[in-house]
Amino acid sequence: MRFFNLISTGGLALAAGLAVSSAAFAASPAPAAPAPAAPAGSDRITNPIAEFAGIDKITGRIITFDVYIDETVQFGALQVTPRVCYSRPQNEEPKTDSFVEVDEITLDRKIRRIFTGWMFAESPGLNAVEHAVYDVWLKECKQKSDVPAPDATKADATNADASKPATAKPKPAPSKPKPAATSDGNLPDLAEPDTTNTN
Repeated sequence: MRFFNLISTGGLALAAGLAVSSAAFAASPAPAAPAPAAPAGSDRITNPIAEFAGIDKITGRIITFDVYIDETVQFGALQVTPRVCYSRPQNEEPKTDSFVEVDEITLDRKIRRIFTGWMFAESPGLNAVEHAVYDVWLKECKQKSDVPAPDATKADATNADASKPATAKPKPAPSKPKPAATSDGNLPDLAEPDTTNTN
């Protein structure tokens, strides 16, 4: 019986302790409101280049290629066009994503859209393009590439054309006279010089 008295006494002590702590909590001042969180996309970096990897399932070759934003690069029968490519600063947890459009060139030369959506570099299997022959996935977003920018190559070509005078026309190459036929009707062999002396 003493055992039940200890339990009931302990239960009463526990209940009294909870009542006192609840009253103390209710009397304490309200905590300060937490600082508003920064917008979710405020730390992202917009990049001009998306780096993709692609596999040719027939040959087993994996190729890495850079694509500038809003430019199209062909990988096998696929045309890959990234529209945006976001990453985070290096001191934060990596989160790299890109909005991509992928078209397939069919055997009858028609273009068919097979993928439009977000690709995530940290989860390449989540939204990778799976084709019968080719797979493509996002590797990373970059600020610089060894591949020249498409605008730079167009600008270089335009500048080269602008540096030429507009009135200058290329001169036609002088035409060589046809060799005369020999007495037997065959044309002389021009590979060997004529060493005959007519004097």
